[in-house]
Amino acid sequence: MNDQPSSAPDAPGKRGCPVAHDGAGHLTRLYGPGAAIDPHGIYARLRKEYGALAPILLEGDVPAWLVLGYRENRRVLDNPSQFSRDARIWRDWKEGRVDATSPLIPMLGRHSDCASQDGEPHRRLRGAVTDNLGTISGRGIRRHVTHFAHRQIDAFADAGSADLVADYAEYLPMLVLTRLFGLPAAEGRNLAESCAQVVKGGEEALAHDDRILRILAELAERKRAEPGPDFTTGLIGHPAGLDEEEILSHLRLVLIIAHTTTSNLLARVLQLILTDTSWLAGLVSGQLDISAVVEEVMWNAPPLAVLPGRFAVGDLELAGYPVKEGDLLVLGLGAGNLDPDIRPDPGVRVQGNHSHLAFSGGAHECPGQNIGQAVIETAVDVLLHRLPDLRLAVPADALTSTASTWETRLDALPVEFAARTADV
Repeated sequence: MNDQPSSAPDAPGKRGCPVAHDGAGHLTRLYGPGAAIDPHGIYARLRKEYGALAPILLEGDVPAWLVLGYRENRRVLDNPSQFSRDARIWRDWKEGRVDATSPLIPMLGRHSDCASQDGEPHRRLRGAVTDNLGTISGRGIRRHVTHFAHRQIDAFADAGSADLVADYAEYLPMLVLTRLFGLPAAEGRNLAESCAQVVKGGEEALAHDDRILRILAELAERKRAEPGPDFTTGLIGHPAGLDEEEILSHLRLVLIIAHTTTSNLLARVLQLILTDTSWLAGLVSGQLDISAVVEEVMWNAPPLAVLPGRFAVGDLELAGYPVKEGDLLVLGLGAGNLDPDIRPDPGVRVQGNHSHLAFSGGAHECPGQNIGQAVIETAVDVLLHRLPDLRLAVPADALTSTASTWETRLDALPVEFAARTADV
């Protein structure tokens, strides 16, 4: 499970510091086959050995700190003067131990978007994003979701069975995003696959990142000539005066994060509804609305389990450990949400508690969370309306997930229902 290297490089922070190693004298890899099966087991073991902050290795055996404590995550998220988003201060990057071809670069490298900036540059760029997200959120998001949800369901309605990951959740958010961006719906599948590969990492990540940028560059060029009521046109014409690189970087950022998080969250919400009949009964009876189910999933299975990344602006102490200037910290949102200091009994429902870490926090808190919520609520409503006898086709404990560094995704969600003629 640990997938530990035969020899470990020095940990982040203090070179040769004995606290940076586990009992075997090695660091735990947060990637690869050993980390793909039981990430929560890894988080629990690291918490037991180190406490709220643990040294780990990312792809290429790049050292980093994994923030495990809820309060420690909040401290990092809320203090950009101590923990910056600017990767130019990342010591391993500055000293040449991470190069431009690393699969970490799409997620951790510096880009010309608001997620890579702090202070006034961040405020200028984020303002352009939030202004345009606010505009498109009022332009029929639910109508677009309803349209594409029916199209997805039509494709399997007469079969009497489906995989709600591959046949529904995996592509539906991207189809909606193509409409919001002004892209042809036919681009949806390719873009969804490329977004998944970027977040998954590995040797294909950079190629898929380039593929996304090529499609978005063509889109921006077309929208300059043929503007429309879409997110792309809004960025191009925003008073903040984004240059070409900034426009492309923000299109890329919103596309990747919005699709991967929403598709993951939709699959987990459907999983909870179908494996715990009390949730489904509450929805059907009207005693619950879908937002309560979403909230539960946000606490227990956030769509990004680990958030990249922050860089220490100077030497400091966190959770009793010396963090050095230029150290990389990645935020364990999933681990923080299950911190026993704030949730001694994780089996107790958290209905009405909105203080989870799933949307990040501080100045970089997710600006598109209302759109994601609308996508999920509408997608679930349409599905349950079309297929009211929907039921899980396998035992709940037969469902499996696969983790990468940043997320854990449900592999499949097989369901059965009475076959129906597609809506016309």
